[in-house]
Amino acid sequence: MSVAIKKEFLPHYTYDDYKEWEGDWELIYGIPYAMSSPNFVHQEIGVRAIYQLHSKLKDCKRCKAVYEMDWKIKEDTVVRPDVLVVCDQKKKGAFVSKTPEIIFEILSPSTKSKDLGLKKLIYEQERVPYYVVVDPVDFSAEILKLKDDKFLLDGIFEKDSYIFNLNGCEIEFDFKELFDEIV
Repeated sequence: MSVAIKKEFLPHYTYDDYKEWEGDWELIYGIPYAMSSPNFVHQEIGVRAIYQLHSKLKDCKRCKAVYEMDWKIKEDTVVRPDVLVVCDQKKKGAFVSKTPEIIFEILSPSTKSKDLGLKKLIYEQERVPYYVVVDPVDFSAEILKLKDDKFLLDGIFEKDSYIFNLNGCEIEFDFKELFDEIV
């Protein structure tokens, strides 16, 4: 026998609650989601991505790359992508408040369905121009580009470069450099 649970019986948390929690969490539409601890390969890819983006953006006055920083979308939705590129964001504060230009999510077994489903929909709704989904098993990355309010696959990259156009700042991102010689 299945029982239908009414929405009013479910908890609904806000950013004020979220700030008090210990550990690593995301808050999506008032529901908390525990984040997994990244393994070595996940961390290595994340560090390489942030380093490459940071060095490519050094001459861009508007855009910065940040690592695992909260993006507060609204009072009941806070996500923490692995890597973000934000433009025209104030450098003060505990979270990103503007829609990022690029989001990198590095898949892990426990968060893969959330990254490819729920978070992809959120990023699409919030009009993130580029969503890069990195597979640390296959050492490949799918680039989804927003076009007419929908993400479209712009390509799958393993050893090629891709040019991100951020309205004045261009990044030629080298995926060979991202994946090369990771043990």
